[in-house]
Amino acid sequence: MTLPKPEDVRITYTSQAADMEAAHQLFDLALAKVRGEAGAEHPLYIDHRPVTSPLPSMKDISPIDISVVLGHFAAATAELAGAAIESAAAQKARWRRTPWHERVAIIRQAARLTRQRKFELAAVMAIEVGKNRLEALGDAEESADLMDYYADQMEQANGFIRDMNRITPIERNTDVLRPFGVFACIAPFNFPAALSAGMSSAALLAGNTVVYKPAQDTPWTGLKLYEIYRDAGVPAGVFNYVTGSGSVIGDPLWQHPLTDGVVFTGSKEVGLRMYAGLSSRWVKPCLLELGGKNPTIVMDSADLDMAAEGVMRSAFGLQGQKCSACSRVYVHRDVAAAFTEKLVARTQKIVVGDPTRREVYLGPVINERALRKFETLSAYAREHYEVLAGGERLRGGELDRGFFAAPTIVRAPLDSHYFREEFFLPLLTVGTVDSLEQALHESNQAEYGLTAGFYSAKTEEIEQFWDEIESGVTYVNKRSGATTGAWPGAQPFCGWKGSGSTGKGGCGPYYVAQFMREQSRCLITE
Repeated sequence: MTLPKPEDVRITYTSQAADMEAAHQLFDLALAKVRGEAGAEHPLYIDHRPVTSPLPSMKDISPIDISVVLGHFAAATAELAGAAIESAAAQKARWRRTPWHERVAIIRQAARLTRQRKFELAAVMAIEVGKNRLEALGDAEESADLMDYYADQMEQANGFIRDMNRITPIERNTDVLRPFGVFACIAPFNFPAALSAGMSSAALLAGNTVVYKPAQDTPWTGLKLYEIYRDAGVPAGVFNYVTGSGSVIGDPLWQHPLTDGVVFTGSKEVGLRMYAGLSSRWVKPCLLELGGKNPTIVMDSADLDMAAEGVMRSAFGLQGQKCSACSRVYVHRDVAAAFTEKLVARTQKIVVGDPTRREVYLGPVINERALRKFETLSAYAREHYEVLAGGERLRGGELDRGFFAAPTIVRAPLDSHYFREEFFLPLLTVGTVDSLEQALHESNQAEYGLTAGFYSAKTEEIEQFWDEIESGVTYVNKRSGATTGAWPGAQPFCGWKGSGSTGKGGCGPYYVAQFMREQSRCLITE
């Protein structure tokens, strides 16, 4: 068959109408290409110049097979992180003065390049993170959509320039949103393209320069994003790429006196430390997305097949390593047995293995530390609770070469810490409730408030759920994912409580404006 252009095959996390056969063939070609490129040495890129580090390079290994070295990446020192911030600071006036429509044109070109390269980008994520094909392709597609959606925001707001009222005939008043300056952009491993592209493109569109640090586990995906921006025409020094250990360069990036703001996705503990320490002489913007402990409520009127499918997909997609993953379920007592039976049956049918194969749904967890945490939690659950499915590290054949954990369901009492703590693993906790009021109360006990799912056939219950749930992203009766699947322009991704710092999330209409500050301009014309 004649294959279409990559940009003509659109894959989201819930694609159903796409030509999947063409997608699989394009993915296989890209996978062979990137595997052939594995093992190379990669520097930092500051001011579009390759920069080496005196520290030993980081070895990027695949969690699918730890004998596979994907690349050797420079490990920046604190001094090199500072040099990247200084490079961004030197270019911030130039980029700020670049007309906003020119910045939009560059980011739209980056979106086009992302779509052209999305199969290669997805192949890298598959072997670097352990994403299955649909997840990896969705991540790449979302990256491009985020760039375009945020460019739309600039255009629709006329660059955030607005004429204001006149108090006297001789004055002209204008309201302008202007960039802060230099943003440190610190990204997580789980959506290494989409979250990186979303945070950085919004900052760049707003007129800020960026120093970008990808997660230590995903430097290769981060490098691909850098190359897209460079090839799209982002000028030297406006977007700088630094890799290294968070313990070495994390603090120097956000604590640097020339850093004007931070955008970060990661753990609540690290994010809150940034938030508390960033502002000394004055308050600086600190845009944080900090994870979740996302509940799903299943009521007695629910379609149990729909609910079981949605919970399974959200609990175990990307091995539960999504801040939006469903990690706890509160099911009404009258349907608890039937729902749990359906959920366990679906979970036991999950195909686990090398996620680059088209039939595999669940790949490895990201690293050995995550696997050890899973083993500790599973052992505790076997001793104290009831393990309904999984509960062990998977071994045998190719599984011995990677970090594979069985999709696990635990039944626990409602006061268990398994209902409160974020695990970021393929581990789902199920509890029984007597009423919607009890389910909502329990759902809101966690420190987090990112996503929440609900299954009910009763309109009054749905309205009560929306009114009382303390979560920024909600889904009702969603078969393709109880708590996951937000998309740019469709479902804003905003965290409440311990899940975010601003109450205005990515994928939503208020995101880009957060990277700017307001300036009121009054001109007397006589």
